[in-house]
Amino acid sequence: MRVDGGIPGSLSDVPAAAKRAEEAGYDGAWSAETGHDPFLPLLLAAEHTERLELGTGIAVAFARNPMTLASLANDLNWYSEGRFFLGLGSQIKPHIEKRFSMPWSHPAPRMRELIQAMHAIWDSWNEGTKLDFRGDFYTHTLMTPFFNPGPNPHGKPKVFLAAVGDGMTAVAGEVADGMLVHGFTTERYLREVTLPAIERGLAKSGRSRSDFQLSYPAFVVTGSTEKEMTDAEVGVRRQIAFYGSTPAYRPVLELHGWGDLQTELNTLSKQGKWAEMGELITPDVLDAFAVAGAPDKVGRLLLDRFGDAVDRISFYAPYRTDSDTWSDIVETLKAG
Repeated sequence: MRVDGGIPGSLSDVPAAAKRAEEAGYDGAWSAETGHDPFLPLLLAAEHTERLELGTGIAVAFARNPMTLASLANDLNWYSEGRFFLGLGSQIKPHIEKRFSMPWSHPAPRMRELIQAMHAIWDSWNEGTKLDFRGDFYTHTLMTPFFNPGPNPHGKPKVFLAAVGDGMTAVAGEVADGMLVHGFTTERYLREVTLPAIERGLAKSGRSRSDFQLSYPAFVVTGSTEKEMTDAEVGVRRQIAFYGSTPAYRPVLELHGWGDLQTELNTLSKQGKWAEMGELITPDVLDAFAVAGAPDKVGRLLLDRFGDAVDRISFYAPYRTDSDTWSDIVETLKAG
C-alpha cells in the first residue's frame, strides 16, 4: 500500500511541507485546486524533494484545454524527473459555467476525448508523430517546431482521473493510468459500483487491473484524547453532510437506502444550516464512510477495509490534529 499526503496551496509553506512529507515516509503528495493554483506548489515541492511522487488532486480539466494541460504536465514531469501525476476532475456544471465561464457538455465523453487529445500531443513531442487529433469536443492539428519541446527523457506523465459515477469511472479505466476515488465513497459503493466500472473500462482498452492505480482518500476519525476524537467526529460528520447535499453524489447514498437523506441535506444547505446538516449523519452513516479509532488502530482498520481494493491511500481529516498523530498509521499501512 502506497501512502500519500498533501501539499499546501500557500507557496511559502510548500518547501517545508514537502520535505516533512518525504521524511515522514509518505510515497506521494497531492495538491488541490481550491483557493490556489494546483500546479505551482508542485514545482516547489519537486525542487525540495528527491523521491516523493507529486500530483494534482485535482486540477479542474474543463477549466482548461488539452494543449495547456499537456504542456503543464510535460514540464512538471520533466522537472520532477518522472515523479508527476496529472490528476484531473470534471467539477460540476455550475462551477464550469459560472465560475470558469467555460462550456459544459457530456462530461464523460468530453473527459475521454480530452485525455486522448493530450496523448496525441505528447506523442507528437516524444515520437515525432504528426499532430492530427480531430474529435467532437477538441481539435488539435497544428504543432510547429517552434512550439515543440521535444522528447521528454522521463516519458509521458501518468494521468489520474477523479470519478464518482459509473460513466466517468469507466472512462478512467479506459484511458487513464489511475483513478482518484472521491472521499464520498463507501466501501460498499467502491466494491459494487466503482471496481466493476473500472474493469469494464480496462477491458475496453485491453489492459488489466495491474496496469492501473486506485487512490482512495479515506475519511478518518482519530485523536489521542476524548476531546480530539469528538472534534474529529464533528468535522467528519459535517464534511460527509456537505458532500451528501450534492445531487450528483446521491447514488452513493441510494445504494445504502439513504436517498431521502440527500434531500434533507440539500434543503438545509440552501438555508445555510451547515451545523444542523452534520447532526443528520447518524452513526451507521458515519461508519459506512469513515474509519474511526485511536492512531495505533486506524492503520490496521484501513487495511482490513481497503487493503485488497486500492493501491494508494491518503487521509481525509477535516479537523486540526498534530502531524505526529499519523506516524503510526503511515507505518502500519506501508508495512501492509
